[in-house]
Amino acid sequence: MRVLGIESSCDETGLALYDTEAGLLAHALHSQVAMHAEYGGVVPELASRDHIRRALPLLKIVLAEAGAELASIDAIAYTQGPGLAGALLVGASIANGLGLALGKPTIGIHHLEGHLLSPLLSEPRPEFGSGITPASGHEPSPKLRFPFVALLVSGGHTQLMRVDGVGRYELLGETVDDAAGEAFDKTAQLLGLGYPGGPALAKLAEQGDAYRFKLPRPMLNSHNLDFSFAGLKTAALTLVRKEGMAAAADIAAGFQAAAVEVLAAKCLAALKQTGLQRLVVAGGVGANRSLRSRLDAEAQHKGFAVFYPPLALCTDNGAMIAFAGAMRLAEARSRDGRFSVKPRWDLSTLAAPTP
Repeated sequence: MRVLGIESSCDETGLALYDTEAGLLAHALHSQVAMHAEYGGVVPELASRDHIRRALPLLKIVLAEAGAELASIDAIAYTQGPGLAGALLVGASIANGLGLALGKPTIGIHHLEGHLLSPLLSEPRPEFGSGITPASGHEPSPKLRFPFVALLVSGGHTQLMRVDGVGRYELLGETVDDAAGEAFDKTAQLLGLGYPGGPALAKLAEQGDAYRFKLPRPMLNSHNLDFSFAGLKTAALTLVRKEGMAAAADIAAGFQAAAVEVLAAKCLAALKQTGLQRLVVAGGVGANRSLRSRLDAEAQHKGFAVFYPPLALCTDNGAMIAFAGAMRLAEARSRDGRFSVKPRWDLSTLAAPTP
């Protein structure tokens, strides 16, 4: 079965074709970073219009790369939410329009479920119970299988979930204010690094002294699995005003060290609380090298296994939506032209796939 995936929740237009026998056949992605950079953040109206311009050309690229025809698609998966309402509507409209025109069923996918399942994309024919080889862990060639703890960490979300199966998610903790990626981007803007600033901040941090300034570790000892990054961002602002841009590298290094310490500590606490030995890290901040290095070291020391998506699939992409759609093929349905999107959508409310 071949599933076309369409991702348009924010400022990336992603399309991909996934085959349940052969794996990921092709994917293409357009990022709107350059367009939004001059505004210092995503402008929803511009994002929606750009999705309209990019989606069909990307579809042609994907089909050509896969050597496939539109008629060979068996189902179309699209991001139904959460995300920007206008951007979601573009992807949903295209998916359901194609479905009607081709007589193919469509599947609305939760954006975060796409991220959560994306580490399994490294297998040509992933089956739950035999996943990918993780970056670290004492077990020889350990595999990703249920149950596991997932850290979903991006510009819009920071959550810890217990995952017992597809659609079987329990929220363990989440941010009470800013998401980690949002805090990275806003701190980068304070340091004059532009938008999006997370990767630029991480690069600048490599030149700095993470111990020069004592920055807070919010909720590190809160005795729960929730996060808070607003106070850390405010502390960085105070330092910028006090020390000036001459200390930018040290502030960046201190900020990153504090955020990584909190994220890693909460992951360890979640593993201990659940008694599980497998951790999945997904979302854009999951590509941060400092975070990966810290978790790899903790895994090696404590004997659990940590899994990541390929770096190219850490950001929003169509491949993860196509894959999640393949996991929910039983829910694919032919529609009469009506559809909806969910700008706000709690992942823990998802049901398991229909048998």
